[in-house]
Amino acid sequence: MSTTITHIASTDNSAKTHALIAYMLLILGLFTAIPMLFGGVWAMIKRKRSTGTVFHSHYTNAIRTFWWTVAWTILGFIMIPVFVGYAILCAAWFWALYRLISGMARIVSDEPYPL
Repeated sequence: MSTTITHIASTDNSAKTHALIAYMLLILGLFTAIPMLFGGVWAMIKRKRSTGTVFHSHYTNAIRTFWWTVAWTILGFIMIPVFVGYAILCAAWFWALYRLISGMARIVSDEPYPL
């Protein structure tokens, strides 16, 4: 059994740290809403600096998850009077939680997020 030790460059390490911050803010935002906005904006601002690193796909994942969650949440609130909105809100919440946790698991392992 061979163990491979990989060294991450300082730009990669910075990109990883900022992606983790975005993921944590987005996950916290699932419970309190406001940090989700900060997490989405954080990922959009820091994404350009991650170009060429293994962590660039995590920014894409965080940004897509942010915007799709916002869109489905708005649709869910619009559809609440028809009672379908609750199911949409619940599905959007679990979908976002899954994407963010799977992203966190991959980033901790220094793996890109499959897009």
